[in-house]
Amino acid sequence: MAWCESLFNITDFNEAWGDEKRKDIVFLARTAEAAERYDDMVSCMTLLVSECATAKQDLSVDERNLLSVAYKNVIGSRRASWRTLNAEGQDEKSEDVNAGSIKIYQKQVELELKDICNAVLSLLKDNLIDNEKIQAVHDQAANLVDKDNLVDNLQADFAEAQVFYLKMAGDYCRYLAEAVQDPEHEQDSAKYYKQAFELSQVVLEPTHPIRLGLALNYSVCFYEILKDKKKACQLAKDAFDEAISRLDKLEESDYKDSTLIMQLLRDNLTLWTSTDEPDNEFADGQNEDAGD
Repeated sequence: MAWCESLFNITDFNEAWGDEKRKDIVFLARTAEAAERYDDMVSCMTLLVSECATAKQDLSVDERNLLSVAYKNVIGSRRASWRTLNAEGQDEKSEDVNAGSIKIYQKQVELELKDICNAVLSLLKDNLIDNEKIQAVHDQAANLVDKDNLVDNLQADFAEAQVFYLKMAGDYCRYLAEAVQDPEHEQDSAKYYKQAFELSQVVLEPTHPIRLGLALNYSVCFYEILKDKKKACQLAKDAFDEAISRLDKLEESDYKDSTLIMQLLRDNLTLWTSTDEPDNEFADGQNEDAGD
């Protein structure tokens, strides 16, 4: 965040918090994205989240997507590096002097990955996830008489954002679990995904891209992290089948994103249920995280 704060201090952007300063931060974030300076983009979005939380303001859909894009690009390069180094380390013989060097290098990348994931999780837990209001939505849903119009009767905008943030927390706990062998990361990932999934079933249509993206990543968590192939396949199949049965509810603006994720769910099902499945094909991450 230091870069963004220092820029605001030396430019004309140092006015008190308000709509103009908020627009300025978003502009800088988009500029950093265009320049592929994702660490700077993270700085901007971290500042924006902090300022909005202090002012008790919610992020817009566009702003939360920028937050996701910023961190996804920063963590994505580390995950790719970690996987490459992990594969290299396994290829080297244990007595080879190079194996030790690779392990040291891998550990450095692992530390960077942990720092990024912990920063995201702190940002989400301290500023964006509101467990009290989430429980209030569940309580409201339980008391509704008209269950057929459940989604329409609830706080749709707030609840959609909370599903987004809970899913994001599940994703970054899963990234930690991939690189760091710690049962706590696995449990935290499953906890956040479960919380997000239960809320999504109440407040989002089965065809909504956030709900579908959550089902995609949650099923990956079951398969890759929790090692429960049966639940992974069942979750992916149920999400796909429910979306197919409710295609009439699919918003035109969501058509491209939703159908892409549905295809990824089906691709994973095909891969996971094939008898000659290569052990490492999905580990390359080709079909995951499309729902971010």
